[in-house]
Order: sequence, then structure tokens, then C-alpha cells
Amino acid sequence: MTDPLADLTRLEGVGSAVAAAMAAVDTLLRDRGLRQLGDEEVAGSLLSQGRASAALAGVTEGPELLATVRLASELPQLADMLRERPAQALARLHTLWGRGIVPDADLGHPRDDAVAARRLASLLPVLRQPSEAPALVRAAVVEADLICFNAFGRGTGPVARAAAQGLLMAYGVDPRGVVPLAEGHRLLGGYQSRIAAYAVGSGGGVRDWLVHSAQALTRAVEASPVAERLRQD
Repeated sequence: MTDPLADLTRLEGVGSAVAAAMAAVDTLLRDRGLRQLGDEEVAGSLLSQGRASAALAGVTEGPELLATVRLASELPQLADMLRERPAQALARLHTLWGRGIVPDADLGHPRDDAVAARRLASLLPVLRQPSEAPALVRAAVVEADLICFNAFGRGTGPVARAAAQGLLMAYGVDPRGVVPLAEGHRLLGGYQSRIAAYAVGSGGGVRDWLVHSAQALTRAVEASPVAERLRQD
């Protein structure tokens, strides 16, 4: 069986950037200890994830901010579904985000577009199939792909960023969701330009997005409420 995610990890600079990010997460969680993480720290991190995800879409107030924060808060219940039943999980994420914002008939349904349907069908195995690639690579590819083909129309960005965070949780990188990846992207900057370069489909654009995602995860470690608590202890 081919392993396209592992092939991406071998692109120049990707493996080292991902390894550095994973080491930063491991250090944070080892220093704090997963058993010592309180509900307040988890809730604070998920709130940060939601607010940052909204900010990346240019949203700072109103129903879409509330919807994106609500989406992040539900990730502990949905993370395993993303790994085991990705189509249902993505539909559920869009339904959670879109209730009261998009027409009821559109909730949880991909865009009625042949290209989008084909791209989504090819992406779903990426969420399921075994791979030797680090989970961060899987999460970054899913996030960028969903955004690039605008899987759900309105709400695609928040759903894609929630899916990436959920995959990091489901694959054990950040089981409790205390490292807010979207906040790392917000702090790092350049999110939209990196997504645009990825959409072109060149090896350089894909590589740059994967390196950027790894750097964002490292920044997310620094921004985590858990890291702040450790600095205060």
C-alpha cells in the first residue's frame, strides 16, 4: 500500500520541522503531566482554539465567533469520530458550526459541486488509512485540503481547523486539546498566503504549508494555558 503522507514528510525541511514541533508538545505535556491537567486548563485551551480559528477567518464578534468557539468546545467528544468515521465527523462539525447561520437544508452537507465532491471523496481515506507519517502531517493536509476546495461553503474554515485540532487529539499528539493549533497559526502569521500556495499544488507550496503548520504547533505550545501555568509555578 502506498503511503502518500509519509512521502510528504520526506519533503525538504518537513521532517525536521515536524520533529521539533512534536518534541515541544511532548515536553509540555510531560512537564505538566496529563493526569494533572485540570478542566480549567482544557477549557481555556479550547476557548483559545475557537477564538483564534475565528480570527483567522476575520471574525472577532457575533454569531460566527460564538459558533466557532462552540465547535472547539465539542472536540473532546468528536475527536475519535474523526479518526474512525471521518465523513460523519465532518458533517457533525459543520452542523454544530452552522446551526442558525446556514440554512438547515445545508447543515452537514458538502457543497453541491462535482469537483468538491470528488476532492472530498479522495480526502476521506487520508483520515482513515494507516500511515507512518506523524499525525501533524495528516492534520495539516486535511485542514488545507478542506479549505482549498471549500468543502462546505460557508463554515469550511472553522470546520477544517477544528478537524486538524481533533486529529491531533485523536492520534495522541495532544489528547486533551491543550495545545491550540489555530492560536499558533494566528501568532505565526502568513496563514492565508500559505494556504493559497498549497492550493497551487506545487511541491514547494505543499512543503511550505507543512513546515508552517509545524512552526504553528510550536508557537501553540508557547501560547498554551498549560505553558502559562508552568511559568507561574
